[in-house]
Amino acid sequence: MIEVKNITKTYGKKDNVFTALSEVSFSAPEGSSVAIIGKSGSGKSTLMHIMSGLDKADSGEVLMGGHDIQKLKRKQADNFRANEMSFIFQSFFVEGNQTVYQNVALPLEIAGVAPRRRKQLIETALKNVELIDKINSKAKNLSGGQKQRLAIARAIVNNPKYIFADEPTGNLDSVTGARIVELLFSIKDSIGSTLFIVTHDHELAEKCDQQVRMSDGRAIDIHQKPAQRPVRKVML
Repeated sequence: MIEVKNITKTYGKKDNVFTALSEVSFSAPEGSSVAIIGKSGSGKSTLMHIMSGLDKADSGEVLMGGHDIQKLKRKQADNFRANEMSFIFQSFFVEGNQTVYQNVALPLEIAGVAPRRRKQLIETALKNVELIDKINSKAKNLSGGQKQRLAIARAIVNNPKYIFADEPTGNLDSVTGARIVELLFSIKDSIGSTLFIVTHDHELAEKCDQQVRMSDGRAIDIHQKPAQRPVRKVML
């Protein structure tokens, strides 16, 4: 179980204090999908940064993978992210002048994966996103949808336990966006990751197992999708 407990985050001092998050709490099962939804400025991206250890809260806990992310020292947090987490962003953040292979190799290089094993993992990831034919192409020559698929391949190449996606379809047309969403959920299920999606897209949020609705730095509504009962087969 992943638990977010009473997370509060403020910026500024004295008369200029701004409360970005106030006593945010929720829990989610490992392997589930969670939408963090809200308007711009609601605190959803700040919450993602704190959950992933990219930022520190003023108070509260984030219990994930047997660790309180907030209590990890900087090097410990960096190692945890490198080995257990991955990120997908709206703006792709691929290296245009590097090849598709080189882009996907980056997290494996950071994690110190041996070259032979690295090649196997990269080819598997690119096959999963249907980009194996572009393996030697420069990233700058890909379409928007292909760049996002490349970003997904890079995110899943080391089989992370936790995937954080910040507006993953924000720069895509509706048809391409729908395909990316389908791909993301399919891969998430195949590798058993927990998926956190920051979004303002209600249709995307509805696809998730749980929705955490943010407003003015507070979790104002937490909605869990009802568990589906198995269909009983009737023998005729």
